[in-house]
Amino acid sequence: MKSLSPQKRTRRIKLFLTAVVLITVGLVIIVYVGYRRISETPELILSTIRDDADMSIGKIHQTSTRDGKKEWSLEASSAHYMSEKNQVILEDLFVTFYLEDNSEVHLKANKGKLHTNSNNIEVSGNVVITKDKYVITTEQLKYRHKKRIIYCQVPLVISAESGKISAETASFDLNTNRVTLEGKVEGTFSESSAL
Repeated sequence: MKSLSPQKRTRRIKLFLTAVVLITVGLVIIVYVGYRRISETPELILSTIRDDADMSIGKIHQTSTRDGKKEWSLEASSAHYMSEKNQVILEDLFVTFYLEDNSEVHLKANKGKLHTNSNNIEVSGNVVITKDKYVITTEQLKYRHKKRIIYCQVPLVISAESGKISAETASFDLNTNRVTLEGKVEGTFSESSAL
């Protein structure tokens, strides 16, 4: 067997390494483009699932639109699709609701459920809602997509620099940007706050 000269051996090694680098870069580009396509259209993931199948995935992003307008977007660290119940069980979720006046309401919670047949959302565990300078804390709440209403049937606290208000239940109409508090509504305000 004829041995290669050092120059030819070096040239072949360079060609081999160049081919490996080009193949690796090509694979990275393919994976990136595929990931971007799925993350921008998460319905592609759910549409490939058979009705009787379950699937778990990490890091999910879902956006809901109506008449071409974004109504909300949701991110979660993990999701488990339960086809029999038409639900996606979510962990460590963050939801942004988009309002008519171009403002946003942000919600985060430890756990949640997205009902895939209605786009209704239920969340629980360290629930925090922020809107402008207001912060609402509670342990669970629900969002009704058709009416665009967030409602809470357990005690909650609304905090701002000027004070705090607590109530047993509340609802927040995202269409009108109006909050309704009910049951033992109590508040404390600083002396400098204006009512």
